[in-house]
Amino acid sequence: MSDDLDLSGASTPPGFRSGFAALVGRANVGKSTLLNRLVGVKVAIVSPVPQTTRHRILGVANVPGRGQIAFLDSPGLHRPQHHLGERLNETARQVAGEADVLVFLFDASAGFGPGDEHVRLELERDRGTRPVILVPNKVDQMNKGKLLPLIEQASGEWGYADVVPVSALSGDNVARLAEVVLSRLPEGPPLFPLDYVTDQGDRRMIAEIVREKLLARLRQEVPHSVAVVLDRLEPRPGGLLHVDASILVERPTQKAIVIGKGGAMLKEVGTEARKELEARLGTRVYLKLWVKVRENWRDRDPILHELGL
Repeated sequence: MSDDLDLSGASTPPGFRSGFAALVGRANVGKSTLLNRLVGVKVAIVSPVPQTTRHRILGVANVPGRGQIAFLDSPGLHRPQHHLGERLNETARQVAGEADVLVFLFDASAGFGPGDEHVRLELERDRGTRPVILVPNKVDQMNKGKLLPLIEQASGEWGYADVVPVSALSGDNVARLAEVVLSRLPEGPPLFPLDYVTDQGDRRMIAEIVREKLLARLRQEVPHSVAVVLDRLEPRPGGLLHVDASILVERPTQKAIVIGKGGAMLKEVGTEARKELEARLGTRVYLKLWVKVRENWRDRDPILHELGL
């Protein structure tokens, strides 16, 4: 595909396809890992903590001369316990509504449970005529002899346009999934410039990387009570980027956990986040972190609005 392709469609090759494909499923089934694999670069943070994804994330994959796929990652659908959870579900439904193709992931290694059934019912209600591709993920972690019965269980009485088992972590069969998604998109010119990768700006990316480093260290209920707000993002002379960020928690006990003994955890988080930010931004970064208690912030609409949720 030519780098000077006319986005108006005048230079679009015959049969070129483009459109949006939404990655949907319950929390912690590997949607963000799959998005990063499909796009070829890290555009979404990843952790083993459910509900890590809190925003709509766009990742664009170009198939030279043949098409452009705009993948949309979304929060996992779940039964909300806070206003935050309600906002996340609303975002997931909006993402599904934007798409030309729905890519329904479930964790094959864990089976097809009530949470997956809940997502299926949501999709069935709103899918219309759009194709849905069933994607059993994490197939590298299961007995392959159990895969076909699991697919039959997941399908129920509802047929899918395609079924593509993958391992997002290892990349197994992910290229095949991209081909299947592309074949289901409508014909048309590219929707984005060919060098466009994601809509995640620097401010959100910085906050999310800090949160990712926190999630890698936190356990039990604490990860769900953590948010990161950028207070300052200021270029300085000599190619230095000064970043001040606040880590929000809901209780003083959580603040103590995040800071760690003698400030050890906060220092580790800051060091790891700074190194990744410097690698991604190509500049030196001075990162200063504070931990602040905001009681019940997950139920406080002004704070959710400040977080872009």
